[in-house]
Amino acid sequence: QLYIESRRLFHWNSESLSACFPTWSTMKFFSTVFSAALLAAHLGAAWPTREGLERPELPAVETVDQSQISIALQLVVTGLQRPVSVRAAGDGSGRLFVVEQPGQIRIIDRDGLRPTPFLDIASRVRDASNEQGLLGLAFHPEYAENRRFFVNYTDLSGSTVVAEYASSEDDPNLSSPSSETIIMTIEQPYSNHNGGDLAFGPDGYLWISTGDGGNGGDPQGNGQNPETLLGKLLRVD
Repeated sequence: QLYIESRRLFHWNSESLSACFPTWSTMKFFSTVFSAALLAAHLGAAWPTREGLERPELPAVETVDQSQISIALQLVVTGLQRPVSVRAAGDGSGRLFVVEQPGQIRIIDRDGLRPTPFLDIASRVRDASNEQGLLGLAFHPEYAENRRFFVNYTDLSGSTVVAEYASSEDDPNLSSPSSETIIMTIEQPYSNHNGGDLAFGPDGYLWISTGDGGNGGDPQGNGQNPETLLGKLLRVD
């Protein structure tokens, strides 16, 4: 069952706002922040739930004394190729799974970066454009029991593919490309603005961000069109 969460909040014209914001990137920043605030308010008012599933209680926000916070960077691993996402499987293993845009998922464990990829689908992934490639990863909430996980990538034709895979029963650090089950394929009109992130929400659905399909400024108006899957947040049961 497929739900479409349309971005039909506001459609701002860049020419009318050029006098208000000094740069296009600044305008996009404020547009994104404002739209996110409206979406958060909408979700807070009517959180989508399954039958019998209560709306989750959000934790109280605690005030933190910023003078007591110390932040530093520490190098963990090297040798990754264009990493775009990091996920944990939630299986208690303590492993981190790093999505590499050319089409591999690598594992970081207590010994460092494992030499053999967890998943290698580079032969079916197109990453010729800067915004194409293997873009998203989400583990099933019951991954420890069912070994299922999901990825979002652009295929050799440039279309978005959301697919399910399963890790090996014999080796939890490996999964086979042959275990793929394609959930959906979405044709992309341009090579950029592919979205690609995946996550399981508190409603139990798989959430998919698709991007508006490019080119620049959403010339096809996909983000404001509820009849297309582009420029949306999709929820899959």
